[in-house]
Amino acid sequence: MILYSVTVNVDEQIHPEWIEWMRNTHVPDVMKTGYFSHYRIFKLTDPVQQGHTYSFQYFADSQEKLDEYHAKHSPALQAEHHKKYEGKYAAFRTVLEVIE
Repeated sequence: MILYSVTVNVDEQIHPEWIEWMRNTHVPDVMKTGYFSHYRIFKLTDPVQQGHTYSFQYFADSQEKLDEYHAKHSPALQAEHHKKYEGKYAAFRTVLEVIE
């Protein structure tokens, strides 16, 4: 199993709208692609930072499925997020292999 983790720090001013959009629009759109079996959303609590930091963790059955998601869906979904919240967030992505 592969964990695709997207960590996002979002500006305080847009936080309520952003988290609602992420939970009700963006994450469902990612899941509708069919490449992930499940997901989790975590909020960073320590260390305290400016804004709000979240980790969105999507679980794929294989690296091939994640690669296909990146090729077919990720650019458009990221562009939609960027267009809507440009300059109001910082994000980075990591890929991990689940061992146990």
